[in-house]
Amino acid sequence: MKTYRIRRPKIVVIGGGTGLPVILNGLRYQSADITAVVTVADDGGSSGKLRESINMSPPGDLRNVLVALSDMPQMYEKIFQYRFKKEDDFLADHTIGNLIIAALSEMKESTYDAIQLLTKFMHVDGHIYPASEKSLTLHAKFLDGSEVEGESKIADDRKKIDYVYVTNTHDDEKPKAARKVVTAIKEADMIVLGPGSLYTSILPNLMIEDLGQAIVESEAEVVYICNIMTQKGETEHFSDAEHVKVLHKHLNAKFVDTVLVNTEPIPDDYMDFEVYDEYLVQVKHDFQSLRDEECRVISADFLELRDGGVFHDGNKVVEELFRLVFGTKY
Repeated sequence: MKTYRIRRPKIVVIGGGTGLPVILNGLRYQSADITAVVTVADDGGSSGKLRESINMSPPGDLRNVLVALSDMPQMYEKIFQYRFKKEDDFLADHTIGNLIIAALSEMKESTYDAIQLLTKFMHVDGHIYPASEKSLTLHAKFLDGSEVEGESKIADDRKKIDYVYVTNTHDDEKPKAARKVVTAIKEADMIVLGPGSLYTSILPNLMIEDLGQAIVESEAEVVYICNIMTQKGETEHFSDAEHVKVLHKHLNAKFVDTVLVNTEPIPDDYMDFEVYDEYLVQVKHDFQSLRDEECRVISADFLELRDGGVFHDGNKVVEELFRLVFGTKY
């Protein structure tokens, strides 16, 4: 059951991957005015194949966000999320939802317009915008001076990343935010980053210059939901403070106001590392360095254990976000 308030706080959530839908689903039941800004730099799996085939934005993260904010019956959701088997030749690994987004992107000649149509079709409570209306290519420059192109390749060599940046995949124009994204950020009461892969889910959005600048200039509370686990080839040996330092370095500003940090330990031998092979160890805490970055730190048990994996408990995180948004703006 939704919780209704006289004033629905405007909350913009930015990111991608599997963590974003967890937070969005929780927010939907708190009657927030939600805007999801979703990365378009994914070049792996079904999304990668489709963006190469028909020159569209990668649909996978957008698909998962649509489902998270939709009130369609569970059976419809299962159909939309169905993934074809590996032995199905041409359709192998594609989801029905990805194919629907691809068809509408071709029909409307725009993934952005396709998503706006689907938000109505799927009774989405909120706004969903791709970060850019053109697919982006993520580049990583490593500390040894080498560079790699493509989100799916960044973690392969497990080198230490110096910085990342994005380019338009199919032209030489400067990447820019999609319609209404900058306005949503400017009008927000709260901006939430993550949870999600630091370099491949969060920063690809912030590296769109006008989008990143809008966050820096925003008067909204900017909240970073720190990852629970370090990630192979991205944040190996990182503390929570090092995650924030990377964000601040990329935008050349100390723009994160509050960091949500999980302090509940993961039971020994719990993680199924064969399934979740990108995760390494639990993120260590460095609260003093977080304060040196001018961040308020909220540390609590945000942990959910299921299916041999480690996740944020969406309800606990959203409860904290609402305490923050009403405490800072109302």
